[in-house]
Amino acid sequence: MSERKLISSGSDFEKVMGYSRAVVQGDWCFVSGTTGYDYATMTMPESIADQARNAFKTISGVLEGTGFSLSDAVRVQYTITDTALVDEVVPALGEYLADIRPAATMVVAALIKPEMKIEIEVTAYRDR
Repeated sequence: MSERKLISSGSDFEKVMGYSRAVVQGDWCFVSGTTGYDYATMTMPESIADQARNAFKTISGVLEGTGFSLSDAVRVQYTITDTALVDEVVPALGEYLADIRPAATMVVAALIKPEMKIEIEVTAYRDR
């Protein structure tokens, strides 16, 4: 059986809530839902497109830190807070995934803080 590796971003919230930023199990990497905070400034942009870009930067960093890359993504789930935001966010999603084209689902639901407009979850596979 392959070793399970828990990846932390260093946030105390992970321990309090009981989750990891990502989990690597064998050839798979499961990245938790990621929102659009700019962790350098700890701010959240107003635009859903900029939130998506920030989320992908965080996700890419996590993947690269575990020996994966965004090009290994096989599944992505987007949770957005309003269907009216779809047209604004789609081009930003394409900036990161148009060439990769993982299986995808988009869900409309409330997120845990009002400034959050999108959360992105990625599953990556890499045959080593």
